[in-house]
Amino acid sequence: MTDILAWIVLLVLLASAVAMFFIAGSLPGHIAKARNHPWAQAVTVAGWVTLICGFALWPIALIWAYVDVPARRSSTETGAPRRSLPSSTCISSSSSC
Repeated sequence: MTDILAWIVLLVLLASAVAMFFIAGSLPGHIAKARNHPWAQAVTVAGWVTLICGFALWPIALIWAYVDVPARRSSTETGAPRRSLPSSTCISSSSSC
């Protein structure tokens, strides 16, 4: 009877370890897709590759899932006045421009 109980416990532990591996591998990609990350597919691949290759860089993939680089805005969107160069430049200091 104890042998059967030991096998059941072993199978439950093995199934839990496999489930945790798959949850940890897909977590960065899932977070990136939920947050509409511009590189969600790359975050997904990074999560799996770093988990399979030793787990050391997996937290970086998780952080990357949360970090979103904002798009560069033009000066018209920010409301800042556009600066233009003068049409003629004055080189001589003696003449008034």
